[in-house]
Amino acid sequence: MSGVPSKSDSTEIAPINYGAFRVLIVDNDKAHAMTMCESLERVGYPCTVATSGPEGIERIERDDFEIVITDLVMNEVDGIGVLKKAKSDLPECEVIVVTGHGTISIAVEAMQQGAFNFLEKPLTPDKLRAAVARAAETVQLRQTNIDLLQRLDERFGYEGLIFADARMGHVIDRLKRISPTDASILIQGETGVGKELVAQAIHQNSPRKNKPFVPLNCAELSEHLLESELFGHAKGAYTDAATERVGRFEYANGGTLFLDEVGDMPMATQVKLLRVLESGEITRVGENKPIKINVRLLSATNCNLEEAINRGAFRSDLYYRLRIVTVMVPPLRERRDDIIPLMDHFRRQFAKRHGKGVKGIDKAVVKRFYQFDWPGNVRQLRNLVESMVVLDLDGVLGIDDLPEELMDEADYVVHPVALPPPSSTSTGVSADGHVGLLDLVGQPMNELEKRFIAETLKFTNQNREEAAKMLQIGERTLYRKIKEYNLRGEN
Repeated sequence: MSGVPSKSDSTEIAPINYGAFRVLIVDNDKAHAMTMCESLERVGYPCTVATSGPEGIERIERDDFEIVITDLVMNEVDGIGVLKKAKSDLPECEVIVVTGHGTISIAVEAMQQGAFNFLEKPLTPDKLRAAVARAAETVQLRQTNIDLLQRLDERFGYEGLIFADARMGHVIDRLKRISPTDASILIQGETGVGKELVAQAIHQNSPRKNKPFVPLNCAELSEHLLESELFGHAKGAYTDAATERVGRFEYANGGTLFLDEVGDMPMATQVKLLRVLESGEITRVGENKPIKINVRLLSATNCNLEEAINRGAFRSDLYYRLRIVTVMVPPLRERRDDIIPLMDHFRRQFAKRHGKGVKGIDKAVVKRFYQFDWPGNVRQLRNLVESMVVLDLDGVLGIDDLPEELMDEADYVVHPVALPPPSSTSTGVSADGHVGLLDLVGQPMNELEKRFIAETLKFTNQNREEAAKMLQIGERTLYRKIKEYNLRGEN
């Protein structure tokens, strides 16, 4: 199998639907900005105009755009500032820089910082539309490539590894070269990056794929139990050994043994493991008879084994036996283009598992995930998406479904609504019992929030969905506030 898709496997790029590509135009020359806007809207692009750098920054923070067109020379925040903000906050967008004759060198710098293209003034409608069309094609092609890569991975055996980032693509290329061999592989990377998935992919694409893949975490067991798990034991080898036990090496015979957190292996066990790798034989605990084994060994660690060797905590001879070839899996914060396809993969996976009709992810959530540094890597992202799917109420993963670690202060703010005016200025309470303005003066903010929520619920006859819309917050946020302020008894 060559790994090259046949003609029937290829994905054709669909004709561009201009209406699907929202365009932000940032230019402090309002007349020029409106001219560009009218030219693009005539062929179907929905456009938004910002007439200053700060307004453009505000629009990027508040809305989502597939294409940003920015003038280079502006006061306060220039085009480079808009470019940096767009590339940071809108991971899927392309930025076109518009420049005058005297700023070509700066425009080249903008290209180096991620600009898709730059256009020199004066612009003609055809020139502008052609550049925007190319940017739209690039955005569309990127998403098509993500879909195609996922389908090819599923066909050719790397279905556990969802990726779009070039750095992870290099890792996959390396795996495809080493998987068919019998070499011992040391997989390195931070906790949660997916080292066991990489080991499984190596096994599934090796000649041993029809034999067992046997994982073992070395950090979870004491020295005594670890040796028993690895090599097995004879009946009566120690107090609790009521029967003989086949170890992981024997069980994996003909297949692959994966030792996770190998850096935490006790020194005495390291000596025995080295002997097994050199002789191709294991000896059960409590026996003297050697047993021949044929096992490919894959190992993984999140620690620096060379530093452990210098500390005397890891054997150098074992280290060199384990790392015939090394694979370094980069952390998620260094391969941010993987975040979006991973989000969607886990959304579909957990929606199916939990029987939830979650059809999509809100753009604001995508932006929040893209900006997060993910100290727990892919494992953390996976767990958070599952939590959001379980808690979702409306079929779209939105800001109101976010876990605490990704919430901003603004996500908790309850926006007050206009309430009926009080009929009594002396007490601040109207004839029908509604709270008036004087009654709110001098009260702490949490009390004001509680009262606004209570009054809005009364106003909507306890319709929580309608109340959430009036308060401009998510339903889950409203539910949390109802619980926090003990308002459930009023429903």
